[in-house]
Amino acid sequence: MRALLAAADTQGAVIRALILRELHTRFGRENIGYLWLFAEPMLLAAAVALLHGSSHLPISGGVKPIPFAIGGYGLFIMFRAVVSRAETVLEANRPLLHHRPVTLFDMLAARSLLELASTMVVLAVLLGAAVALGLADPPARPEYVLLAVLLMAWLSFGLGMLVAAGSHAAPILGRLVHPLLYLSMPASGAFFAMAWLPAGVREWLAWIPLVHIFELLKIGQFAGFTSHYADIFYVTGWCGVLTLLGLFALAHLRGRLEL
Repeated sequence: MRALLAAADTQGAVIRALILRELHTRFGRENIGYLWLFAEPMLLAAAVALLHGSSHLPISGGVKPIPFAIGGYGLFIMFRAVVSRAETVLEANRPLLHHRPVTLFDMLAARSLLELASTMVVLAVLLGAAVALGLADPPARPEYVLLAVLLMAWLSFGLGMLVAAGSHAAPILGRLVHPLLYLSMPASGAFFAMAWLPAGVREWLAWIPLVHIFELLKIGQFAGFTSHYADIFYVTGWCGVLTLLGLFALAHLRGRLEL
């Protein structure tokens, strides 16, 4: 147990150091520096909310357009950022692998934790501003909102590990990640609810774990929104399988790397 705690402490210190390094290399100390971590997704989410929220009237089931757009796009930004940036994690940090305590897992974990923190701050600030301006109501079930954010972070991390390993083995995969992520947005559930769709379409979309996460988010956001299409166990199963496959893929990749 003592050795396990010591190893966990070492890994925690490595991840904290990688987070600081990632902040410095991505944002530097010029202009607003590290605040770009929050400003960039905040500007994007706010712009999308304004585009989709021209009407303040509820869409259906008490769903208001502006908080609906902020939550959907804000959460999708985290998914897109974690998965798309996984492709470059190895090349950007390859020299660090000369240090024995540093692993590929730590590098991906540092980036994922940064995106998770950014998303939580962005959602809190933008939804808080919408509530203050009378454009939204406070989240009806905050625990569901938090659960949706954490599940999205876990799913993104598991998929990111596979992308990091796969893009090294097949560089063309790295080229396809970005367009595939943009193409996945319409089917992700970020801008629709399952109850609004025909039954045949729902049957196909129910296979996509992102849809279940966005349904959870809407349940948490809106008091009048109910859904029978949010399966927490299904999403957890996806997250667990992706994590295991990702760990095996990183272990295989680490054994084949030439530093």
